[in-house]
Amino acid sequence: MNFIKSSKKLKILFVGSESAPFIKVGGLGEVLHALPKALLEIGHDARVFIPKYGTIDQEKFQMTTKVSQMNIPDSNLDNVICNVKEHTSSDGAVTYFLENEEYYEKRGSVYGYDDDAARWALLARGVIEFARHKDGWKPDIIVGNDWQGGLIPNYMKCNYTDDPIVSTIASVFIIHNIYYQGTFDYHHISELDYDDGQSEIPSLSDTRLLKLNFMRRGIRYADVINTVSPNYAREITTAEYGETLDTLLQERRSRLFGILNGINYDNYNSETNPYVEYKYNAKSLEDRIKNKKILQQKFNLPEREDVFVVTMVGRLAEQKGFDLVIEVIEPMLKNFDFQFVVLGGGDSKYLSFFEGLDKKYKNVATHLSYDNILPHVIYAGADAILIPSRFEPSGLTQMEAMRYGVVPIVRHVGGLVDSVEDVDLKNSAGTGFVFEAYDHYALFGAFVRAYETFRYTKVWKEIQGRAMNTNFSWEKSAKEYVKLFERALNQFNK
Repeated sequence: MNFIKSSKKLKILFVGSESAPFIKVGGLGEVLHALPKALLEIGHDARVFIPKYGTIDQEKFQMTTKVSQMNIPDSNLDNVICNVKEHTSSDGAVTYFLENEEYYEKRGSVYGYDDDAARWALLARGVIEFARHKDGWKPDIIVGNDWQGGLIPNYMKCNYTDDPIVSTIASVFIIHNIYYQGTFDYHHISELDYDDGQSEIPSLSDTRLLKLNFMRRGIRYADVINTVSPNYAREITTAEYGETLDTLLQERRSRLFGILNGINYDNYNSETNPYVEYKYNAKSLEDRIKNKKILQQKFNLPEREDVFVVTMVGRLAEQKGFDLVIEVIEPMLKNFDFQFVVLGGGDSKYLSFFEGLDKKYKNVATHLSYDNILPHVIYAGADAILIPSRFEPSGLTQMEAMRYGVVPIVRHVGGLVDSVEDVDLKNSAGTGFVFEAYDHYALFGAFVRAYETFRYTKVWKEIQGRAMNTNFSWEKSAKEYVKLFERALNQFNK
């Protein structure tokens, strides 16, 4: 494909339900902070548009009014009135906030309301009205993220086809996790309520809006569709991983791409992070062993330099493969000499299991709630991280851990495929231990491979060094996104 060459910097507007540092609930909030920042640093004008929640600290984040009393059309109601506020950070990054008291400012949290469908529909329509404001900044591309941003391409293609401004803007839709598609359970939708993605979008007050598949509509109407890893882009075109949208994705395969997420290199840096007691890098791994003692002290584990320390960090959920771990962890603890550290909150059945495991085994330690400091302490001292996910669009923990020299044991799925190369001892290659099937025997086999390899210190350090030197920077991802946006403009101008 011949891409349009950018003779000027691209103007890109990212739209989402959250963005750090203003409001962050999950990984999306980090992506909508780090990716626009990386694009800005390589010379493009990337900005962000999110709701103005009441919990955002306006003393810390000073805002000015960009558009006052903006009318947002709604078919069955009088126009909804919103304002758009603007904040410019010290590095020049611009963030816009859609201000509406009823839908955003009166809410104590970002998600989980009965009218969530209306809230995200308003956000979608609001960003388009902002883009067409005559005195405003006009993007070349609007980027909707996950199902909350799925109506943006739909509105642009169906409601603003003849608009002199919107009709010149390309749309990109990014799938961060195809499992979530709207406010309903699409697995049990009746034929009567099925949304084919082509009917007119109902009014904000219409209950039919609750049954719209926002994800389907984003995929159907976007000029380009992207996912958060190349392998995930391939997987979701299959019935196994496509969550009922595989047929549509196959139809739009020529416009479907995948770019691996990056991580914040300033934050995950073993030479500078304040929570790493003994600083080190890939060339001074002998200094790293001292951090194992710090980790063991912090979690009340026996202090041993020679013991194999395995960790799991993140949300305790079915997606992450914890059912496999439950099946196999006790036989492993009984037959192998290793320490096991678990960090994270999540589903009650997993919390109860690991709480009991902690009490039963002296080589097991847990911290069963979210903590933003302990991951750095764990990564600096652990030898391996276990990530046996059932599905994994991109995954961040494996990349974060590898930056610290933690060797991943992962399933061959999603973004784990794109970020972890299976160890090949014969050819001195690989950054982790990969298994294929989603069963506890395969997990057990990968663990044994890692456990036995750990005994050979020189070989293990070589694997650590390769893991630490793998490039997961947002700068690398941002350059790939520039190519994606050029594709979007190319498709749009055909």
